[in-house]
Amino acid sequence: MIKSMTGFGRAEYTDEKCKITAEIKAVNHRYLDCNIKMPKKLGFFEASIRTLLKDYIQRGKVDVYITYEDYKEENFNLKYNRDMARAYMSYLKEMAEEFGIEEDIRVSTLSRYPEVFSLEEANVDEDEIWSDLEKVIREAAGHFVDARVKEGDNLKHDLTDKLDTMLTYVDDIEKRAPHIIEEYKKDLMDKVAELLADSKIDESRVLGEVTLYADKICVDEEIVRLRSHINTTKDILEEGGGVGRKLDFIAQEMNREANTILSKANDLATSDIAINLKTDIEKVREQIQNIE
Repeated sequence: MIKSMTGFGRAEYTDEKCKITAEIKAVNHRYLDCNIKMPKKLGFFEASIRTLLKDYIQRGKVDVYITYEDYKEENFNLKYNRDMARAYMSYLKEMAEEFGIEEDIRVSTLSRYPEVFSLEEANVDEDEIWSDLEKVIREAAGHFVDARVKEGDNLKHDLTDKLDTMLTYVDDIEKRAPHIIEEYKKDLMDKVAELLADSKIDESRVLGEVTLYADKICVDEEIVRLRSHINTTKDILEEGGGVGRKLDFIAQEMNREANTILSKANDLATSDIAINLKTDIEKVREQIQNIE
């Protein structure tokens, strides 16, 4: 099973106590880069969330968005700071006496002074919250993986088609090789005959020159390696898993062999085939960048 590195998944959980939503989306990245955005209240779950996500994701730039709405009325406690209120009253009386002004402080006025009243978040049941949160994240991650698998299946079919086309190019290059030698031999014989006119041609010397030329342009090893790389890539696609890096390395090797063939090609038809081969290898490399 091949997975794309792009994907999206969303899940939501609601009961009488809270509402939790989780969204996961990702794009290509060389490694796993996970960015989590969630309410400050859930901050102490970050390490657990990262560990959980590793069960579903190996590579990609992943953005996780989590929202949490608390429906419980007892979520906050109102605290009255008597010492702070007493200190304010003491200074207010002192000011009234010092400046000879009327003391007109009301309870409503005093209550608005900083720190007289404060809201404190009630103690939360971390185990209970995590139970709901984990459920939502796993569901979102499941949808996320499903999307990646679906896109990965499309990538696999597209890559397989391109690899089959590349094999036909390799076959064409192999079939063309003997004709290049024969054409070179014929051209060489014609040129020597023209130069020597009526003199006898030393065929052994011509054959020696043809042999040197054949060795110079020989691409047998490159063809064997290319076929091996292409078939290995197809096998890996069938096996599936986190194979993106391995496939990228093989694609680089294929490109190297194609470059060697192109540099050795002393024939227009072979050069054209090799250029088409390189073009498809580049397309394959681009697609492989999307595989986890």
